Amino acid sequence: MKRALTVLAAAFSALSIAVIAALTYYFVVTADARLFPDKLALSDGCVTVLDAEGELIKEVSAVSERETIAFAKMPQYLPRAFVAVEDKNFFSHDGFDFRRIAKAAMKNLASLSFREGASTISQQLVKNTHLSGEKTIRRKLREFKLTRALERKYSKEEILELYLNSIYFGHNCFGIGSASRFYFGKAAEDVTPAESAMLAALVRSPNRYSPFRNAESCLARRNFVLKLMREQQFLSEREYTDALGEPLPDTPHKQTGGNAYLARVFDELAEIFPDAEAGDLRDVTVRTCFCPDLQRQLETLAARCDSDYCLLVRDNRTNGITALASSVGTPLRQPASLVKPLLVYAPALEENVISPATPVLDEKISFGDYSPSNYGGGYGGYMSARYALTHSVNVPAVKILNSLTCEKGARYLEKMGLHVCSEDYSLALALGGMEHGFSLPALADAYATFAQAGEYAPSSAIREVRDADGNCVYRAATEPRRVFSEDVAYLMNDMLAEAARSGTAKKLNLLPFPVCAKTGTNGTANGNTDAYLVSYTSEDTVAVWLGNADNSPVAATGGGKPADLALEVNRALYRTRAPEPLFDCDGVCEVELDAEEYEKNHRILLADPASPAALRIKELFRASCLPTAASDRFTHPTIQNPSVFVTNSSVCIELCQTEYYEYIVKRENKGKTVEIYRGKYRSKIYDNSVNAGERYTYTIIPIYGEAQGSPVILPSVYIPRKEAQEFPDWWTE
Repeated sequence: MKRALTVLAAAFSALSIAVIAALTYYFVVTADARLFPDKLALSDGCVTVLDAEGELIKEVSAVSERETIAFAKMPQYLPRAFVAVEDKNFFSHDGFDFRRIAKAAMKNLASLSFREGASTISQQLVKNTHLSGEKTIRRKLREFKLTRALERKYSKEEILELYLNSIYFGHNCFGIGSASRFYFGKAAEDVTPAESAMLAALVRSPNRYSPFRNAESCLARRNFVLKLMREQQFLSEREYTDALGEPLPDTPHKQTGGNAYLARVFDELAEIFPDAEAGDLRDVTVRTCFCPDLQRQLETLAARCDSDYCLLVRDNRTNGITALASSVGTPLRQPASLVKPLLVYAPALEENVISPATPVLDEKISFGDYSPSNYGGGYGGYMSARYALTHSVNVPAVKILNSLTCEKGARYLEKMGLHVCSEDYSLALALGGMEHGFSLPALADAYATFAQAGEYAPSSAIREVRDADGNCVYRAATEPRRVFSEDVAYLMNDMLAEAARSGTAKKLNLLPFPVCAKTGTNGTANGNTDAYLVSYTSEDTVAVWLGNADNSPVAATGGGKPADLALEVNRALYRTRAPEPLFDCDGVCEVELDAEEYEKNHRILLADPASPAALRIKELFRASCLPTAASDRFTHPTIQNPSVFVTNSSVCIELCQTEYYEYIVKRENKGKTVEIYRGKYRSKIYDNSVNAGERYTYTIIPIYGEAQGSPVILPSVYIPRKEAQEFPDWWTE
């Protein structure tokens, strides 16, 4: 018995020591933990955003516009949606749900993880506003102390109000007021039960449950919240049923000016930290590629637009987005003819399906049920692939894609981050016909591939992210990916530079330096819905889109207002200097082609070295795929399809496509040969010194310089005799 008491006393002493040690540890680590009311309010300290020079971005707010909503003004179902999914016992506990804590602990022990959380709304508010996201005992003890202080100082309604006005909802939205306006375009006081449930659904992971990133997951999570609201008697059966049928928002509320750049920053933060919770982004510093002066230029230009707009500048050397102004963010839109270089021409060059000189017949044609037509109607006959691209002619692009195949073209798009669903594989892809389309930043990245010698690297607005202690937790670093060969990129640059000189983007010809560019215009029977222009130099890519979020018509084409805007942006970029030239390439050769063969017979033949300069045209080819067939019609003069016939008792010899030659024409008759003509080209040569009733044979010898071609013997001709005509006696009639 004495021994048992001794053991019991020792155990009690050990327990007392442990309790004292624990209490001592608690008081030590929480000694400086204080609840600061000003931290509970929505403040500027959530995220610090710096420009490219490390200066605080002053032109736009570091976070979304603040809008504090009083609890009394909120519809009852709005805060209750959050209570239903986050903390159903919120109104009955004193800051901690110990039953829920025990349940979560058992699940975590069973799974050997810490996936199951049990934080109440009060705990979340304290953690989001006063503490870091670290998972340590020290942090949990400080959270315990601060939560107790919060519950003593504030009522439940006040805690809910503070919580809803400070929580992060994704897409640069801090607070219920900002989120309501961004997602639904309305004040928080006016949201519906379904909209309240969707906002509550975002809390667990604002990035993963965004309706604009993953609508399916968002809908499932929203409906789960509605189910909980019904089960907890926060909604009637009728309200619940009606809410289930309400659609999710499909586009964000309009943003303007610098807010678009900040929205891009927060979108990238969501991609970098996809599982970030409301408090995880607090007190981080984001260094961006933002250029304030350039941003002001874009906003000034955008103010002149009569429609929605998106303008951006991408630094091709750093792959950073330096400025972005938009009224609608960066939505997916059909790319129209902007896709032709990326899907059709560059892949077809890479696969040796075409060269810039390849002749293509622009004609009315049908591919099954699909009959492409050109913008403005009409067809131009044979034209080079270069001309078809620089003037954005539709039918040749469709024909080339038909030879290349949609599958091959789409594979190149995938390498540049542009995804096309297999359901969209049709020849209409050549003209940008697809269900979802691409964003303007993604298209700018793809065009920058040509400027970067065929290597693709996605752009970013964020350069690096540092935590509250100054530690770098993310730094942008992307390894370029080879998409096109260097020689193909060089050829594309050359053709798109011509588009800016004399093609659909010719307004850019006013710039005092060369630039590459492509336009695009998309429309319906009611009018144009999208107008694009993307231009690039070795240093920057400028992308412009005009349209309307609701697809209503705009009075613009790619070569019109977007070209004007791109012209002004390029002038602003290179106000005091010209950009560095694009890369040179040894893998491309300039060759001379026979102009007559090309223009009249649509054949690619190397020009005869002896041919006149006027009969040669120059074109670029990949050194690995040069034309081999050559013309020798001047080194070895030949006559093509001459003809001879009798007319009015004379012989006429017609010559074709031989106007640069001189000729000797000989006539043989009765064993005697005489020269009847020596001299320059004539389309018709007449021999009037022939006799009726006799047969003649003519030989033509072409001459060019000192080269004499092989004689051509024409079929013999017979001069018919004139029959005597009988005239009746006039006096006998």
